[in-house]
Amino acid sequence: MTKPTPTALTIAGSDSGGGAGVQADIKAVCANGVYCASVITAVTAQNTRAVTAVHEVPADIVAAQIDAVLSDIDVGAIKLGMLFSAAIIKATAKGLKAFEGPVVADPVMIAKSGDTLLQDAAVAALIEHILPNVSLLTPNLPEAARLLDTSEAQTPEEMAAQGQQLIAMGPKAVLMKGGHATGDLCTDVLVDANGIVSSYNAPRIDTRNTHGTGCTYSAAIAAQLAKGLPLAEAVQAAHFYLQSAIQAADRLKIGTGHGPVHHFHGQWQ
Repeated sequence: MTKPTPTALTIAGSDSGGGAGVQADIKAVCANGVYCASVITAVTAQNTRAVTAVHEVPADIVAAQIDAVLSDIDVGAIKLGMLFSAAIIKATAKGLKAFEGPVVADPVMIAKSGDTLLQDAAVAALIEHILPNVSLLTPNLPEAARLLDTSEAQTPEEMAAQGQQLIAMGPKAVLMKGGHATGDLCTDVLVDANGIVSSYNAPRIDTRNTHGTGCTYSAAIAAQLAKGLPLAEAVQAAHFYLQSAIQAADRLKIGTGHGPVHHFHGQWQ
């Protein structure tokens, strides 16, 4: 090939159960036709029911991983997931200073099981060091409320308003994810710095197998950006991919808790 293979980099925690974190990111990126490199920020002992232990990777090792990848591989887009601590957040921000491509940040705070994946002391560091340097922030409703220190949005209009407030904190665009809302229709709201608001709607699917949906969504967006799609088109493609993965989730039987979405619904027969 005369051109480098489209590549995305995920910087996130490892999920030993394989449904979320780096494992979900790699699956989603590859299913969207893009090569995936990875940087591990933390190792979790995790299954479909709970996170039973977290081991933080030293910040200098996180920095070394970032440098190793970016000094050799032509990365088209970066996805940030579980950063866990202020030290890792600062190391990540420093490592990305020279990167000129799009950065998608999923502000991972709480696992599907309810376990904490971001230390309380790290929230301020995330706001200071990460938010001003990302192309797209993809919070769910509880994460957006936590970042803004307010109550959760209840309507698409409130989601758009909170998205604008988050943009004032630095991101170029914000995708407010409506998966934690109620009702038959799930609505995601994309807001950019020009005040343009786009909505992405899909029927809410009745399944327990939604572990890793946030990781999968943001990783799929990063994959589409790595292929060169404009942001709104990348979100639309990722939205369709995620909805299809959720629809196919019950074809899998993994664990006894919240199982994963079917990342390879388009490849597996």
